[in-house]
Amino acid sequence: MAVADVSTRTVAEIVSLAGRRAVVTGGAQGLGKAIARRLAEAGASVLIGDVDRDIAQATADDFTHSYGTTVLATYMDVTDSASIVAAADLAVDRLGGLDIWVNNAGVYPSVPILETTDEIWDEVMAVNLRGLFVGSREAARRMIVAGGGGVIVNVASLAGFSGVSPGLAAYATSKHGVRGTTRQMALELAPHDIRVLGVAPSHARTERTAAAIAADPELLAQIPSLSSSRLGRVGVPDDIGRVVLFCASDMAMFMTGSTLLVDAGEMA
Repeated sequence: MAVADVSTRTVAEIVSLAGRRAVVTGGAQGLGKAIARRLAEAGASVLIGDVDRDIAQATADDFTHSYGTTVLATYMDVTDSASIVAAADLAVDRLGGLDIWVNNAGVYPSVPILETTDEIWDEVMAVNLRGLFVGSREAARRMIVAGGGGVIVNVASLAGFSGVSPGLAAYATSKHGVRGTTRQMALELAPHDIRVLGVAPSHARTERTAAAIAADPELLAQIPSLSSSRLGRVGVPDDIGRVVLFCASDMAMFMTGSTLLVDAGEMA
């Protein structure tokens, strides 16, 4: 098997996701919502999985109306493997298959190292790393059975490249793990025409970051990227959504194993 050579296709053809089926974990709000929106706009049928079923359904209804493609919602708790399996099966049953899986669900509690309990550490790893692994595994199993290849996109973080602000030891560790998992999965899944890519954002203004700033305005001074960047503005969720679309589309057909920085040059 080999990935397709898309050299003779038009830009419109290789950006289009028409006929493809995608799952976005944690897709009800924030980065996940922006990702699901771009995939739906590009023509994909999308299943949004989230622990908040009501918000996920409202998002799915909005996108179905806006883009005329099938967008469904389901309850998904990525710390529960059975929940992930059920969502993967639902995608196959209701969408007709599975071509794209985006591991976006994540948590980032800010707790100093000396105050980080075993329970906090385990929760972060369960969501950010084990949930990502299980989702990727279940997606790959179904893609291999179908025989048409596919794409897995893992939302990592700038914290997966370096230390970040105090209090994020568990989060940074988990995101370093996401980068390693992305590389290893790319190696093992390449023979099945499954590409695996990571996307590593810096901060973007989501509902959660806005709430955090409202609760603690000093965060703006502690974390400069929450208020500015080298490109002159703060990141927004769609900045990440567009890069995930690139990874999922045939534009990135000859890429696998990489983690793309979406950081406005913060690592430069």
